[in-house]
Amino acid sequence: MRVLCPECGQKSRIQKSNRITNSHADLYCSCSDPECGHTFVMNLSYSHTLSPSAKAANQLVCNLIKSLPPESRASLQQELSLI
Repeated sequence: MRVLCPECGQKSRIQKSNRITNSHADLYCSCSDPECGHTFVMNLSYSHTLSPSAKAANQLVCNLIKSLPPESRASLQQELSLI
């Protein structure tokens, strides 16, 4: 990830990060240009999903199967064995 100094446009270093939530963090940065020396805080946040996680889909299927009554689970198992 590249962070640019908002004052001079040069590359900046992330010195520290402070995670506020799973989808938001504060990045404490300093400009790499010694003549500028600007230090600042940038916000990093989650915006939206482009492609859903396969892990989430697998977990959803497992949870649905576990919530089925034993007879329905057996029937589903039988149907899947035919595929």
